[in-house]
Order: sequence, then structure tokens, then C-alpha cells
Amino acid sequence: MFDCTTSGESLKSLLRLVPFLRQYRNQILAGFAAFFMARLFEVSSYYLVAMGVDVINLLYNHKTELMTYTVGEITLAIVGCVLLRFVFVVYARRSIRRVGVALSFDLRQKLYASVQVQGSDFFSRIGVGDIMTRAIQDIMLIQKLVAFGMIFLVIMIYAPLFSVSAMLFKSPVLTLLIVPVLPVIFIYAYRMTEAMANSSRDVQKRLSGLSTHTQENLSGIRTIQAQAQETNEIKRFWKTNDEYAQAFYEQARINSLMTAWMPLFASISQITIIMYGGYLVLNGEITVGDLVFFFACLNMLLQPIRMAGMFVTLIQRAAVATDRLFEIYDAEPEIIDNPSLQTPATISGEFEFRDLSYTYPRTKKPVLQNINLHVKAGESIAIVGRVGSGKSTLLKQFTRLLEVREGQLFLDGYDVREYPLAQLRDQIAQILQDPFLFGEPLRNNISYDEPERHLEVIWDSAEAAALRDTIEGFPAQMETIVGERGVTLSGGQKQRTALARGLIRNAPVLILDDCFSSVDTETEEHILNRLKSLRKDKTTILVSHRVSTLRHSDRIVVLEEGRIAEMGTHQELLRKQGIYAELERVQTEGGSVSPGFENADLAPAGL
Repeated sequence: MFDCTTSGESLKSLLRLVPFLRQYRNQILAGFAAFFMARLFEVSSYYLVAMGVDVINLLYNHKTELMTYTVGEITLAIVGCVLLRFVFVVYARRSIRRVGVALSFDLRQKLYASVQVQGSDFFSRIGVGDIMTRAIQDIMLIQKLVAFGMIFLVIMIYAPLFSVSAMLFKSPVLTLLIVPVLPVIFIYAYRMTEAMANSSRDVQKRLSGLSTHTQENLSGIRTIQAQAQETNEIKRFWKTNDEYAQAFYEQARINSLMTAWMPLFASISQITIIMYGGYLVLNGEITVGDLVFFFACLNMLLQPIRMAGMFVTLIQRAAVATDRLFEIYDAEPEIIDNPSLQTPATISGEFEFRDLSYTYPRTKKPVLQNINLHVKAGESIAIVGRVGSGKSTLLKQFTRLLEVREGQLFLDGYDVREYPLAQLRDQIAQILQDPFLFGEPLRNNISYDEPERHLEVIWDSAEAAALRDTIEGFPAQMETIVGERGVTLSGGQKQRTALARGLIRNAPVLILDDCFSSVDTETEEHILNRLKSLRKDKTTILVSHRVSTLRHSDRIVVLEEGRIAEMGTHQELLRKQGIYAELERVQTEGGSVSPGFENADLAPAGL
């Protein structure tokens, strides 16, 4: 007994592609019809060749009176059949392969769209390198199945249909001699299916690991070089690469076994036909032409048997690839966009937190607990706290980068969940703690959301972010290519570029997540003064560890272990002699500091 589960699961996986293929059904049907005609003309050419052999035999034996057609007429008919077959094959292959390309385009578009709506939990489970492997390698495997697998499928359907019909017409006895070997071939192919499926999964898994390893190492190349870890990383990569190679070798071994055994089974049938067919010719029961025709049809019948190994490999690898793609397609977005359509088109920037708490997935300890905070429209709020106190987590609630439970956060009097996500993230400009820049000119990075902005507007934004002098010092100025992730810029330059990208939007709400940590105090003061004039009527929320930054705000919120420990103006908090006063004392006078505020002016923003 052998297990049918693997084959059934593969078919079930591939059936999920049917909705994507449905829009191309006309092209597929046209291709199948063209292949049908091609097979018809192919069998006709075999019949004409057999007829020609018999005519030549009659000529050789001087029996011209028995000839129905001349050799010339038969030759012209063969050429006609071959040419027509060529036309139909070209059309059919072109139709099917175009469907493969179109399908891969659709799958890649859906994959990209699916990834765009996912949150941090999704990317903690599936790495960027893994997603890239699915977007390129897995989709390519599905494209191959459609472009080549459909052709194999047509061969497996039409070849037996035409060849067996013709063979039965010529000699039912000879045809029956082939039957015993067919179950053997079927059972062997079916047994190899499970091994091929397991091997394909392992290959794709190892390839994803290789892609992830490569992507992480290249992204962190500066850290690797700074720590002199090049040799160790090369050794680690060798191990990852070797694991992929070994998995690929195993898949190649299984495929080689299949492609080697299948022709052997086919050869058994051919030997049988030679022996018994020759006997029938010698006894005059069939002509030489009949035997030639029978052999041509037999080769047509054995063609799918020879290709069975490749076909099974295509199916199994595509099935695994399909499962991996739908793992992303089926992933529910962490943030559900379900607007009420009753919220105002333009926000004013008034926020109210009501007992907001948040716990990250797969953790038990809440990062934020019972946050109650009212931010008035046009107010500037600063947030400070020890490392890990939940500052960045709190900022992500404003734009629903992390999901907020119903009734915990209100914007302009409406539950923030009632707003369209696109509106929230368009009218709330958020500059993240780790500035990301694209490998494009500076002007494209600053004006990322609207590339067609006038250059003067981009320069004004750069001026507000204290970046003008820096850009003017570059030979290409605004056309300077910053390199992948802004690798050609310093940390302060990257932060100011990201700040300029946020300021240029002139959004009703601006959120700054510790974006002055790599900027000197003089430059910071210049930026803050510009911010005051630019955003005097707009809501601004910032995270910082520097008192020099915090004191410019209307109110300061001090977080401690996910709770609001203190809140007030700069002077009010100094009078309380609490956490904020301690931070101010350390930064102005020096001395010891409690855990979490070491190097407070340079510390990261925490979670």
C-alpha cells in the first residue's frame, strides 16, 4: 500500500490557483485546442510516413498497380502536416506561456499588497529574506508549472488519446502488450511523489534561510566590519549555503532516479513490440508501414512516461510554493481597516487616551498600563522615560501601527478605529526612531510622498531640518544618491533628512520618535526654534531623553514601567523632585543616575 495523502494535498494546494487562472480561461482553452490540432496533424504525418513506406515497398517489388498515391503526393502531404503542426504548436505554447507570465505578475502583485498591510508581529515571524524568496523563487516555480506543466498535461492527455486510438485501429493485439507495464510505471511515479514533496519543502525552506541570512548580513555589513567578524560571518554563511546545497542535491537525486527509471520502463514496451511486431510482419499479418506507424504511435504514448519525472517534480515544487504563498495571502492583517465613514475629512489633532493598555503578542507582561492622557489640538507634548518604559509603543498607538482596543483612544471625539488607516497615516506625520532612507537622490527621499513637489518647497523643508548647509556641501546637492538605507550619510544627516521628510508634509499632527539623538545641541536648538514657528497651531508629540529638547514642549509626560508617573510643564516637574528632576540634574550637573537613564542624552527610545 502507498500513501495517497501527499498527492491529494498537492492537488488541493494547486486548486487554490484556479481563481487566479479563471480570467485567462480563454487563452488556456485556445492553447489546448491548438495542441489538439497539433496532435491530430502529428498522427496524420505518422500515417502518411507509414503509407510512404508501403508505397516504396511496392515500388521496390514492382507492384505499382497497387499504389493509390505517388511518393511525391505523400511527401507534399507530410510537409503540409508538419507545417500545420508547427503553426499550431507555436500558437499553443505562446498562449500557455503568456498565461504563466500573467499569473506570476498577478501573484506577485497580490503578495506585495498583502505584505503592505501586515504589522510588526507578521514580520517577526516571516523575515524579509524569506518574503523575497517567496516573491521570486516560489512564484517562478508556479510560473513554470503553468508554462510547462500545462504543456506536459496536454501531452499526457492527448498523447494516449491519439496514439492508443491509432494503435488499436492498426493492431489491438500489439496494443494490449503495452498494458502490463503501465501499472508498474504508475505505482513507481506515485511512490516517488511523497519523497519529491518532502525534498521540495526542504529546498524552499533552506533557500529562504539563505536569503534571510544574506539580507541580514548585507544590511549589517558596517557592524560586521566594525567588529572584525568577516571571517566568522563567512563561516556561518558557508554552513547555511551548504545546507541549501545538500537539500538541492537530494532533490536532484530523486529527480534523476525518476528520469532514469521511466525511460527504462518505456524500453521494455519497445522491445516487446519489436519482437512480436516483427513476427507479425514476417507472417504477413501487418505491413512494414503498419509497424512503422505503430512504433511512431508508441513513441507518442511513451513520451508522457518519459516526462513523468519532470512533471511530478514540477507539481510538487509548485504545490510547496503555493502553500508558502498562501501562508502570506491568508495572514489576517493585525490592523483591521473598517472606517465608519462618519469621521471628519481633516483632523485637528485632539487625542484622548482612556485607560489604554497594550501587551505585545506572545508576551504576558503589558508594555502600557492604564494610560489616561488628553492632548489638545495644537498642543506640543513631550514623552520621556527609562529605556523600555513604553514610549515608542505609545507613539505607535496614534497611527494604529499597533492595534488599539475599541474605546481606548479617541481622535477629535471619534474612536480612532473609525478613521480610515490611509487618512490617519496621511494626516499624522510620524518620524520613526530608526530613520530609513531609500537608495535614491536626496530630493526624492525628502519629497517621498509627493515626488513632483517644487524644488523650492523641498529646500525650505531641508532648511527647517537644518540640512541646507549639508546638502549644499555635496557636489550634486539635491541629486546626491544617498545609497541603500542612507549608507553614505552620517547618523545625524539621516535623522535630519527623515525630519525634513516629515516636515514637508505640513500635517496636522507631527510625531517625532527620538529623532534628535544623533544631532548636536546647537543644531537641535535651531530645529526646535523652527518647529515652534512652523507648528504653533498644530499638534506635535515627541520622544526624547534630552531635557534641552523636552523643555520646549507645553507638557511633558514621564513614563515608568508602562504607566504615566509624572505629567506637567518643565518647571512643574522640576518642583516635584521626581524622575524628571533627576534626569535634569544629571544632564546639567553630572553625577550618578538611576538605572535606565545612563547616557540619557544618547539613549534609544525603548520599546
